[in-house]
Amino acid sequence: MGSGRATAIGFSAVAMWALLALFTDLSGDVPPFQLSAMSFAIGAALGFALRPILTSDAPARRFPAKVWLIGIGGLFGYHFFYFTALRNAPAVEASLIAYMWPLLIVVGSAAMPGERLRWHHVAGALLGLTGTVLIVTKGGDLSFDARYAYGYAMAGLCAIFWSSYSLLSRGFPDVPTSVVTWFCAATAALSLVCHLLLESTIWPATALEWTAVAGLGLLPVGAAFYAWDHGVKRGNIQVLGASSYAAPLLSTLVLIAVGVAEPTLQVLGACLLITGGAALAARTMLFGRRKAVVEGETA
Repeated sequence: MGSGRATAIGFSAVAMWALLALFTDLSGDVPPFQLSAMSFAIGAALGFALRPILTSDAPARRFPAKVWLIGIGGLFGYHFFYFTALRNAPAVEASLIAYMWPLLIVVGSAAMPGERLRWHHVAGALLGLTGTVLIVTKGGDLSFDARYAYGYAMAGLCAIFWSSYSLLSRGFPDVPTSVVTWFCAATAALSLVCHLLLESTIWPATALEWTAVAGLGLLPVGAAFYAWDHGVKRGNIQVLGASSYAAPLLSTLVLIAVGVAEPTLQVLGACLLITGGAALAARTMLFGRRKAVVEGETA
């Protein structure tokens, strides 16, 4: 499977993450860690069901302890620090800090074997970040208050954990994607522990809320992580990093489509910035092959 196809599979995770806000909103008053435990349990069940496809022809063997540390730390660490950040800082500022992870992936990829960071990768990621600022703040001002320093720090750790997970996973291309099943199971168990220690249990009250929880587990907290694992291991990680800024935009477009949000000039501006940034980051992938073909024809 070529790098372009693997990159497209990785980007499908970004598209699925766009459903996270909608499904979370429809899930009712289920507390965050309880919702995480429920949805990751469904995501693990999905992995077991798809195990023959995810494992492919990989031989059965034990994986190094660092594979488990990276995987479980990435999935659970991201969600733990994200929920903690939202509890201790305003949602807009915390979300923007947490959403530094695509830029960290793009910049961090320069230190990886076989990767070369070019100016258009960084420029594309910065354009995407600018578009994300527009979409999250709705064109308003940002206000970073020292009182929320702890929450901001948690959001920063959230970005560091997810970008590190994505970059370090690339160093284990021979580990089959089926291992993500166990990462999801462990994350569900750890989320359950946090729920029992920190929250009161509230079950979904209607069929719609149960359906939303199932949707979370099957797509943004399920299939998305399997697709992302394949993409970061075998695709163009700089392009994936920059194009990940499409998630908040796509999420907003989904909310507009179902009537929860209204279309605005900020959404249009963010659309242009994020799309342009992704295209710029993918410049080599989009036009490099075409250039090679033209040069071959004229040789």
